[in-house]
Amino acid sequence: MKKYLCITLLLACAALRAGAQDDWRIVATGIDPARYQGVTLANGMIGLVSSPEPMKIGEVVLNGAFDNYGRGRVDNILKGFSFMNLSLDVDGQRVDAAHAANLRQTLDMRRALLITEFDVGDKLHVRHSIAALRQLPYTALATVEITARRDIAVTPSAAIVSPDILREVRNLYAQIDRPHARIPLMTSVGKSPTGRHSVAAAVSFIFEPGAQPELVHEDVDYNSHLTKFSQKLKAGASLRFSVVGSMLSSAHLADPHNEAERLTIYAALEGRERLMAAHLKAWEALWSGDVIIDGDPQTQRDMRLALYHLYSFAREGTAFSLSPMGLSGLGYNGHVFWDAELWMLPPLLALHPEMAKSMLEYRFQRLGAARENARNHGYKGAMFPWESASEGHEVTPVWALTGPFQQHVTGCVGWAFWKYYQVTHDQQWLRERGYPMLKEVADFWVSRVERKGPGRYEINNVIGANEWQENIDNNAFTNGMAITVLRYASQAARELGMTPDPDWEHVAANIPILQFADGTTRENASYDGVPIKQADVNLLAYPLDIVSDPARVARDLAYYAPRLAPEGPAMGQSIVATLHARAGQAEQAYASFQHSYQGLRVAPFGVLEEAPGSRNPYFATGAGGTLQALLFGFGGLYIDDSGIHQRKTPLPKRWRKLEIRGVGIRRATLTLP
Repeated sequence: MKKYLCITLLLACAALRAGAQDDWRIVATGIDPARYQGVTLANGMIGLVSSPEPMKIGEVVLNGAFDNYGRGRVDNILKGFSFMNLSLDVDGQRVDAAHAANLRQTLDMRRALLITEFDVGDKLHVRHSIAALRQLPYTALATVEITARRDIAVTPSAAIVSPDILREVRNLYAQIDRPHARIPLMTSVGKSPTGRHSVAAAVSFIFEPGAQPELVHEDVDYNSHLTKFSQKLKAGASLRFSVVGSMLSSAHLADPHNEAERLTIYAALEGRERLMAAHLKAWEALWSGDVIIDGDPQTQRDMRLALYHLYSFAREGTAFSLSPMGLSGLGYNGHVFWDAELWMLPPLLALHPEMAKSMLEYRFQRLGAARENARNHGYKGAMFPWESASEGHEVTPVWALTGPFQQHVTGCVGWAFWKYYQVTHDQQWLRERGYPMLKEVADFWVSRVERKGPGRYEINNVIGANEWQENIDNNAFTNGMAITVLRYASQAARELGMTPDPDWEHVAANIPILQFADGTTRENASYDGVPIKQADVNLLAYPLDIVSDPARVARDLAYYAPRLAPEGPAMGQSIVATLHARAGQAEQAYASFQHSYQGLRVAPFGVLEEAPGSRNPYFATGAGGTLQALLFGFGGLYIDDSGIHQRKTPLPKRWRKLEIRGVGIRRATLTLP
C-alpha cells in the first residue's frame, strides 16, 4: 500500500507541475477505428503506436535495425515484435472495442504517457497507461488498474506477437525464483528476413507486494504466445499490476536474446515506482526546452505535440538520425533523407543541441560510405545518399531518380555540421568531426561543378528541392547550398588555425544563382512558372541567407508562394510563414503558419500526415518545418558565428506573449514582445 501511495503521489505531483491543463494533454473520445491514426510513444529507440483497441499497440518500430526486404529491393527498417499487447477477459468474455464503453484515450505530453480508460458494462472500470521509458532505451512499461463495480472474475493476459517479416521465431517461457521475488519471463526470438539480424523481446509482470497470482503460459500459435492469470474481485475492490518489456536486435548488441531478458528482469526488479520516477525526471529535463504561447491554446497544444514527437524520436548520446516519419511506422522505409538536417535538426539544435549532435554523429559514422558513393559517381570528397539506412550507402529504390540526382543532401549535411558548431563553439568536436566532414563536402562540390568560365561554374543534371522537375541545370537551392558549405568549410579551417583550400572560395564565387529579367530568382535554367511541390528558391532567404536583400526576398516570395501546390508537403508553407514573420508581417505569417499544418491534422489526436489525404503520419519533417516557423520566424531566433540570438519580431495579434525556454547551450529564456 505504501508503494501504491508513493507512485500515486508522484504522478499527481507531476500533473500539478504540468498545471493539469489542456495544453499538455490531448484527449480522444468518440473513437472511430475506421478513422483512427495512432499517436506514438517513443524514446528514440523503440516506437509504440497506439491502437483504437483497448490496451493494444498498433505499429512497433525499432530504430537502427534494417534488412533487405519488401518495397524497393533495398534495406527497410524492421518491424519489431508486438511485445506490449494486453487483453482482458471479464466473466469469460474477451473485451474488445465493441465491449469497451466510454472509451477515452489521453496523451499526456508532459509525462509522455498514453492513458486509456473504459467501462465494461456496469461491471468494472479499467485504466491502462503505457510509456516508452526514456531512461531505458529498449524498455516499455504498462500499468493496468481495474476497479470492480460488481462481483466479477477477470483474466488479464500479456502477449508477444511476431510480425510476418520475422522468421525462425522461437517462443520461450521461464520463471526465475529468488528468495525475495519470483520473476516470470516470456521471450520471443526471431531472425530478420535475410537472417542479417536477430531480434528479441522479453516481457514480465510486476505485481503488488505479496499479491502475485498463479500464472499460466500458453502458446497461441507459432507466432504468438501469452501469459495470463485469473482473479475474482468483489464489488468495490481493485486490482493493479504492470507489464514491463524490452526489445532490441543484433544491430544494437551482439546478443539481443540474453540482453532483452536481462533488461526486463532489471526493470521488473526496479519496480514500477522507480521506473516511473526516472522516466518523469528524464522528460522533465526534455521539457526544459519549451515554447509558451500566451493567448492561443490550440496552437500551444499543436506546437507541444510537434515538440513531443521530435523529442520522442531523437535520442542524445547515440548515432541515430530521424526518418521523415520518425518512429511512428514504416513510412519511407525508415530511411534518413535531407529531412533530418534541414527540417528536423534546427528546432532540436535550438532547444537541445545534444540531440542534434546524435543526428550528426549518424552522418559522420557513415562518411566512408559517402566517400565511396562519390568515387562511384566520378567525384571527389563525400557524396551522401539521398536515402540512407544502417550502412550509409544509397538505398533509394532504383526507379526513383532522386537517388543519384538529388545531390543537395550533401550540402545539407555540411550545413548542419557548421550550424552545430556555431551554436556550441565546441572546438574539439569541430576538429574531430565538423571540419573533417566539411572538408569532404567541399571537395565534393569543387569536383562536381562544371567550370565553363567566370560566374559559370555550373551544377547541371540534378533534382532540386522541388522534386517535380527532374534532371535540371543550375537549380537555385542546390547551387545556393553548394556556395554556402564551400564558404563554411573555409571558415572551419580558419577557425582551427588551418589554411583552407583556396579552390573552395574560388568555386563558391563562380557558382551562378539564376534570375529572370525582373530580378526574381529563377528556380533552374528551364523553369517557366509551373506549380512546384515545395519551396526551393525561398530556401535561399531562409535558412541559407544567400538572398538577403529585403526587396529580393519579397519579390521571390511573391512569385513562388502562389505556385506552391496544395497537394505538396507542409514545409513550403512553413518557409513562407518564416519569411513573412522575419519581414515583420505577422498576420500574413500567421496565416501561412496555420496553413502549414492545420489541414494535415488527423483524428483523433491531431497527428500530422505528409500531405492532405496521404494517411501516413506522423510526418516529423512537417513538424520540424512548422516549429522552425515558430522559433526562427515568430520567435526571431537566428544563428551566426557568435551563437544563437533573438531579433525582436512582431507577434500575431492573438498572441499576447511568446516565451522560448532552454535556448542554446546557455539554456536561455527569450521572450517576445
